[in-house]
Amino acid sequence: MKQFLSDFSKLIKFRLTFLVVFSASITFLIGSKMQVHRGVIPGIDWMNWLILIAGGFFVTGAANCFNEIIEKDLDKLMTRTKDRPMPAGRMTTGQGLVSGLVMGMFGTWLLGKLNLETGMLSVFSILLYAFAYTPLKRKSPIAVFVGAIPGALPPLIGYLAALGNTTTFYAADYEIAVILFLVQFVWQFPHFWSIAWVLDDDYKKAGFRLLPTTKRDKASAGITFLSTLILIPVSLLPTFYGFGGYYIAGVSLIAGLAFAWLALKLFLNLDLASARKVMFCSFFYLPVVQLVLLFDFLTK
Repeated sequence: MKQFLSDFSKLIKFRLTFLVVFSASITFLIGSKMQVHRGVIPGIDWMNWLILIAGGFFVTGAANCFNEIIEKDLDKLMTRTKDRPMPAGRMTTGQGLVSGLVMGMFGTWLLGKLNLETGMLSVFSILLYAFAYTPLKRKSPIAVFVGAIPGALPPLIGYLAALGNTTTFYAADYEIAVILFLVQFVWQFPHFWSIAWVLDDDYKKAGFRLLPTTKRDKASAGITFLSTLILIPVSLLPTFYGFGGYYIAGVSLIAGLAFAWLALKLFLNLDLASARKVMFCSFFYLPVVQLVLLFDFLTK
């Protein structure tokens, strides 16, 4: 049982799946509170929140499963992935495919119960991640841009899920959902590139080309630094558009400046130690900003 749980965790990339579900669940609560403030619903529908978490978990797990099926032979070449269940021989490709299909269909069905947009976006995210981003990783650094789209859909899905099947839609809802998408979309570039810098030697074994110039050079570090600078004004959009207050503005600004400072150090030093600091900062940046945005929204 212990081995099964370990293999299942690796199959669905549990930490990545958790971050995706966390992001969607936070924006669901933000969207729900917006609906409560308008008097559209009496309170947060916690059952729908649980459906979103379960559906998001299975859909993300399915996308990761398909990714591992496609990359099974490549995963054997890399130190960090060779112990995944399929490349290690503990699971067949057929078993992985069945697991992915079951999780994908069940997760999409659950999310579709919330509303049509949520279900359709979940299918789109699986297709884009597994069948566009995955093969592009060996062809061009543009893969990071393509992968950032499904990677930024969870906050959009979470917010739209909160709207339920109501026929009353507000332009502000789509505005908020798009802004939440944009923050996570831009965040992914320094996140991806710092990971790619740290793991570049391992990635090269599989032929992955994820750094902006495909090399650990000044240009790649400079583009990574630029992406952190772009993130700062984007992270202030919630306050600019009035659904975030001063708390989120302050935290986003401080966190963004810290992120940019570490990326600048990478640009100046061009070393693994600096890249690791950018990478670890990216891990903390998103959940902190999203939690503070939720707190800020709830206290308005």
